[in-house]
Amino acid sequence: MKPTDYNFRVKDSILGLQFLFVAFGALVLVPILTGLDPNVALFTAGIGTLVFQFVNRNCVPPIFLASSFAFIAPISYGVATWGIPATMSGLVAAGFLYVFLSFLIRLKGDEFLHKLLPSVVVGPVIISIGLILSPVAVNMAMGKTGDGAVQLVPFDQAIVISMIALIVTILVSLLGKGIFKLVPILMGIVSGYIISLYFGLIDFSKVSTAAWFSMPNFVAPEFNWQAIIYILPIAIAPAIEHIGDMLAISSVTKHDYLKKPGLKNTLLGDGLATSVASLFGGPPNTTYSEVTGAVTVTKAYNPAIMTWAAICAILLAFVGKLGAILATIPVPVMGGIMLLLFGIIATLGISTLSKANIDFSCPRNMAIVSMILVFSIGGMTFNFGGVPFAGIGLGAMVGIFLNLVLPKAL
Repeated sequence: MKPTDYNFRVKDSILGLQFLFVAFGALVLVPILTGLDPNVALFTAGIGTLVFQFVNRNCVPPIFLASSFAFIAPISYGVATWGIPATMSGLVAAGFLYVFLSFLIRLKGDEFLHKLLPSVVVGPVIISIGLILSPVAVNMAMGKTGDGAVQLVPFDQAIVISMIALIVTILVSLLGKGIFKLVPILMGIVSGYIISLYFGLIDFSKVSTAAWFSMPNFVAPEFNWQAIIYILPIAIAPAIEHIGDMLAISSVTKHDYLKKPGLKNTLLGDGLATSVASLFGGPPNTTYSEVTGAVTVTKAYNPAIMTWAAICAILLAFVGKLGAILATIPVPVMGGIMLLLFGIIATLGISTLSKANIDFSCPRNMAIVSMILVFSIGGMTFNFGGVPFAGIGLGAMVGIFLNLVLPKAL
């Protein structure tokens, strides 16, 4: 079967469930960390994947869309500051930014995006995302709340649990074979969960009372300018990440999806999937590299398999006991996984700079990178009409501005 063929067969449903299993650990991790409903995330991952496939129906890439790690920090801040409905309005706007970029690409071509958002801007923005999140990971690994204010699990137990979860995740990613190599996050969560059971930290009372069938806790967005201005610029990094994901699946299937259906369509599908997810109270969607890895191993290029994965995700979203079980995962388990994930995010930013051969002896590059990092991480805040503008969004806008106005090196 060619990678451009779409053949909807019932027997592919098992493969679809397998791909969902590969994505599951990362998919539910984002809502658990940010205070959203994991069942809603399952539903919106399924809906988002179907939206993406509809937009690119003339040539559907075999990819699955689910919760984006890049938005963990802004979602967490937004939920704590403005609440979930207001935060969702910012995430809807982030999806519309993807849509806007897709139309710019239609008008000006793919190179326009690279000129507006070169590696010297995108790299440090990605680094900032990982580094800003790192204190949250450390606090949770030590058994505290993300802000470190409350000790939820005794330190001695928490550090054992988090380190085992971390070590298992690393070892599985390095030494795992076949399907196990594709699910290191899930294996880390399972190992940490087992140790938590040993320490008696798991309370199953809510699981026993939860219904088998229940509606996910859907949340509609409420318009909030502050949330929109705060979150909107952060969409820049995952928009660029989308290009890398499309290059990856093109390499695996030996079909250039940047030409057909084209970045203008895949980015449009990703943006609409993110906005639709946010309309239901789910995290933004992104193309999942774990699933691309599974496609590489299985050689299952039929995009209809991802349709089955999406259908399975939607059905599982209505299993109330699943959400109750996920809610029992102790803080240190998540903290141990986050130590690695957030470090990887920062490392990907460094890799972006390295692959682009950014010359750090050039004062222009030094100024752009340093200002993005300091403005993002240092806590700088600007007020525009009484609206505070800070963090990753501020750093990204400063980087874009400096890249446009600073003269090129002669």
